[in-house]
Amino acid sequence: MDDRAVRIALERHWEASDASDFKVEHEIYHEDAVLDYPQSGERIHGRRNIQESRFVQPNKKRFAVRRILGSGDLWVTEFVLTYDDIPSYAVSIMEFREGLVVNETQYFADRFDPAPSRAHLVERVGG
Repeated sequence: MDDRAVRIALERHWEASDASDFKVEHEIYHEDAVLDYPQSGERIHGRRNIQESRFVQPNKKRFAVRRILGSGDLWVTEFVLTYDDIPSYAVSIMEFREGLVVNETQYFADRFDPAPSRAHLVERVGG
């Protein structure tokens, strides 16, 4: 799978995630994929279990992709995941094999107020 095809697959994945289309969202994963959430210490094995873990999650979710970067078998997506109208800034690192995700790690961070000590150095963006 070339880089253009992977990018298209990722865009389809994130669009399906935002639309709560669980079938299309999980087509990108290999049957034996592994999903890691380092901050909670969770590891989920297998596409079906990854899909179920997201299906049973009760919050209303929205996904807004900020950028997708990568090439070959390693891709990173930076996005804002909004749970029940509360944004969380996230990074997804996906490793591909034979055109499917075999390993994904997701990191999440909450918004925080800027530090007054650097106010004179920064430009406020987004937020």
